[in-house]
Amino acid sequence: MAIQRVRRVIRKIDPWTVLKVTLVFNAIMSLAFVLGTVIFWAIFVNAGIPEKINDLALLIGIENGINLEGAVYFRIVVLLAVVATIAVTGFLTLGAVVYNLISDLVGGIEVIVLEETTGPIVSRPHMPLPSGGRKGDGPRRSILPGLKPKPAPKATEPAVEVERTG
Repeated sequence: MAIQRVRRVIRKIDPWTVLKVTLVFNAIMSLAFVLGTVIFWAIFVNAGIPEKINDLALLIGIENGINLEGAVYFRIVVLLAVVATIAVTGFLTLGAVVYNLISDLVGGIEVIVLEETTGPIVSRPHMPLPSGGRKGDGPRRSILPGLKPKPAPKATEPAVEVERTG
């Protein structure tokens, strides 16, 4: 397999695609955050930590103690997850729109990627550059009418072909 370096330019990012992808990604991350918080709270309650915190509060002089309600914290975590999902999705979509405006001015981001090809790499045909003064070329012709052509200079070095690859 042949590997070829190719330059690509990212000129536009579709905001609709960014909106869809980030919405799904952020929703999944928010769900994972809420589920992680629920699991953490279950472990926290099973270890008896809320009761120990309440006993400590009563010991240091807080009259009613501290009542740690799991339902209140769960509602707060769900609200934060929803707000974060909407905010991050909006900011990333807005970022795609701003990138498109800026890339219209500066031309985008250039990325060099390695491309694997299964067939042979096709290159441009090699054409020798014209070299003046080769023996056997004959006399030069003048481009302008009425002017005599200059005699061809004598070649002191052999002609060299220049190969262009791209």
